[in-house]
Amino acid sequence: MNKPREKAAILQAAPEQTGSMDPILLFTILTLVAFGLVMVYSSSAVFAQAKTGDSLYFLKRQILNLSIGLLALILGYRFGYQRLVRYAYPLLLATVVLLAVVLIPGIGSRAGGSSRWLKVAGFGFQPAELAKVAFVIYLACSLTKKREKIRAFSAGFLPHLVVSGVLIVLLLGQPDFGTAAVLTILLFFMLFVAGTRLTYITVAALAAIPMAYGLIAGSEYRMRRLLAFMDPWAHLYDIGYQISESLMSFGSGGLYGMGLGEGKHKLFFLPAAHTDFIYSIVGEELGMLGAVAVLALFGVVVWRGIRVALRAPDLFGTYVAFGLTMLIGLQTLINMGVVTGLLPTKGLTLPFFSYGGSSLICTMLAVGILLHISAAGNTNSRPPAAKVTWP
Repeated sequence: MNKPREKAAILQAAPEQTGSMDPILLFTILTLVAFGLVMVYSSSAVFAQAKTGDSLYFLKRQILNLSIGLLALILGYRFGYQRLVRYAYPLLLATVVLLAVVLIPGIGSRAGGSSRWLKVAGFGFQPAELAKVAFVIYLACSLTKKREKIRAFSAGFLPHLVVSGVLIVLLLGQPDFGTAAVLTILLFFMLFVAGTRLTYITVAALAAIPMAYGLIAGSEYRMRRLLAFMDPWAHLYDIGYQISESLMSFGSGGLYGMGLGEGKHKLFFLPAAHTDFIYSIVGEELGMLGAVAVLALFGVVVWRGIRVALRAPDLFGTYVAFGLTMLIGLQTLINMGVVTGLLPTKGLTLPFFSYGGSSLICTMLAVGILLHISAAGNTNSRPPAAKVTWP
């Protein structure tokens, strides 16, 4: 096959839809989003009233974020996952540029000691959220093209390690240790599924441990977070305040909860109640039953996402679906682990729940792509979508 034909084969356009999207996945996502809106209002109303004079302030902005997110979902679905092949590397490059730009003093917007936002027309955008989706698409494209060489160190392992290293260095410069950790774990998962030698993955994982320790030990605020994680009650009025309040909030709900809107810790006790620690308010107001119900809904998303990956019409679709599903699942587990004191504080949002535009919009874009793959793999009534041809 000559080079022009190779390129044409790789970049072939996605076909028309040939099946219906996964209705259970769509219904579960919409349920989570609707539930998230309710909890954003419940956890932020008093704080919004005190800060802005409008108890609906954060709810209205989240509804706007969701509106854009639904457009992103439709775009991801209509665009077609196979067309992503031609945009995988440009999207990755654009993400790298944005992550670098946000570090430039005077351009990146700082908040909470981190430079993670780009401000445009009064709205903030976090390139790190886009980086998660772009990284999955890049890995899926690269792993598919190198499927015959995936067990070779120089072709199947090292290039992906280098690319992830560039992204991680830029993320740590913000600093955003949580997203860097997510990308690292995601890389190992996808390499393992693709068939990379387990020896390479194991050695890299073991090498990452002292690196992570060095990053923690070399940063005062990370060491403080680690101390708070190890014994929050000993630092109740200092570095352990947030996690202690989270545990008290979660635990005070008991089995059935205090009732929707009746939580007390959101009343200026628990910081970030409507963002990173919104799951604590779920536990307080809806109890263990409500918290487990939310966890079960996320479990359904992971189950249906893996099912989509297994039924994808081609290897590229399988990798994309698996990567996006693991992205949502990992971030959910890490956020819930932080809230319940099982992990040190990472600053990661709870997908579909936490207040914030960048996370919601990029996650909804990922869901749109996932739904398109589910439609392409649905062969119940019509022929499947044509497969991407790789050189």
